[in-house]
Amino acid sequence: MTTPSPIWHPQRTRPLDHLPTAKIVKRQDFTRDLFLLWLETETPFTFKPGQYITIGARGLERPYSIASAPYEPLVEVFIEYVLPEYGGQLTPILWAQHAGDVVSIRPKAKGVFTFERKYRDHIMAGTVTGMAPYVSMIRQYLHDGDSGHRFFFMEGASHQDEFIYDKELAALAERHPEWITFIPTVSRPTEKRNATWKGRTGRVNALVEEHLEMWGLSKDDTLVYACGHPGMIEDIKHRLAPQGWRVKEERFWKEEGKE
Repeated sequence: MTTPSPIWHPQRTRPLDHLPTAKIVKRQDFTRDLFLLWLETETPFTFKPGQYITIGARGLERPYSIASAPYEPLVEVFIEYVLPEYGGQLTPILWAQHAGDVVSIRPKAKGVFTFERKYRDHIMAGTVTGMAPYVSMIRQYLHDGDSGHRFFFMEGASHQDEFIYDKELAALAERHPEWITFIPTVSRPTEKRNATWKGRTGRVNALVEEHLEMWGLSKDDTLVYACGHPGMIEDIKHRLAPQGWRVKEERFWKEEGKE
């Protein structure tokens, strides 16, 4: 992918007039197409970990999973910039935004991709931006001082620099090894961007099935979450559902377009 360049000037971006707005107070870029935005909402915005916010500009809107936890003062969203020729509509506009710019937001969070505490073990499989809801869940879980559950975070990406939350999750796994596990894997280990990679390789959907057996988890007390690339989600469902595993999914990328 070529390095994206803004095709809309930030000052020309306007929120949808009839909706509340949020100010971008911070931005951080990680790769040529992955970035984080932190939003300060003009009105109180409440949500459950795992839900999504719908933001917009120039008459366009799109849902984004929230990476921040409800207790945090700013709303954190993890965005992949999709080029217009590949279906990107809103993300080229957001790519051109900086601290101080304003976007519109729908006043209510939505989504049912939330933590289900009735299960003891939680397999949280995701690809790149699909890790955002899991980050929200574990941050809130720790903030609340909750206990009695185990979390197995499994993240897949093409390249190692796409693991945006890896340091946070790895640190949590090191601090709480008895109930937090983090396994990242790259699917293109021979590419130059992965030259220094020394971790697992292969697609995350295949590793989920392998590790369910390895860990000896109970089907009655385990929930498998899948968020991210639709191919990954479908493969996990195809592999696990016939065996009796419960799979909960979340996806925003549709075949007719990524936005």
